[in-house]
Amino acid sequence: MNFNNKNVLVTGASRGIGKATAQAFSEKGANVGINYRSNTEAAEKTLAELMGNGHQLFQQDISEEAGPKRLIEAFIAHYGQLDILVNNAGISIFHKIDEVDFEHWSQAWQDTFKTNLFAVSNLCYWGAKAMMQTGGGRIVNISSRGAFRGEPTKPAYGASKAALNAMSQSLAKALAPHHIYIGVVAPGFTETEMAAATLTPIERDNLLRESPFKRMAQPKEVAHAVLFLASDGAEYTSGTIIDVNGASYLR
Repeated sequence: MNFNNKNVLVTGASRGIGKATAQAFSEKGANVGINYRSNTEAAEKTLAELMGNGHQLFQQDISEEAGPKRLIEAFIAHYGQLDILVNNAGISIFHKIDEVDFEHWSQAWQDTFKTNLFAVSNLCYWGAKAMMQTGGGRIVNISSRGAFRGEPTKPAYGASKAALNAMSQSLAKALAPHHIYIGVVAPGFTETEMAAATLTPIERDNLLRESPFKRMAQPKEVAHAVLFLASDGAEYTSGTIIDVNGASYLR
């Protein structure tokens, strides 16, 4: 896969899957825009680790209503056009129904959908509008196996990702005439810095047993699927959801 001089925007790219995706695109010759919300130190570290030149940081909270429009405008102002948009940023809030009060329950739903669905839908809107001006492009949305298997301790997360899948497939139909192709990657649990910091040894062991590989996904494995969906020649996969979960959940 060759992405020489392609302009790629990755949201939530300061660490984890987003960072691995930014690195993978840079290794293939792309100009990468790294979006992040607040962790400037991590974002600058990611920027310094990218291969080649032509990369740029874009600080923006996409959960704000005007955030997606501002982010796309800033990217276009810097690069001139947007070729590939990877919507990776997302949040996950625990809100087990038999343990939390209603205020926590309600807030978890609002905050989760604000970032995981509404922000992504707005980024797709403004990103697609920009791509229409230049003859087309690629959008890859990061979902989760939780959209299919259920998330009993964080149901808003599972619901937001299921809605993301449905939205992506609707947009795949709507945007095909404009030569804009939509793909979705649905990872299982991925071994990121956040996972390492929050998992207890028991939780980690339970996760490892879910896959016959006896390990979690590596961020670069998720990034590999993203690059495939964004590549030339993958146009007819538009609307596809690729599972990257080590056969831990099959559908």
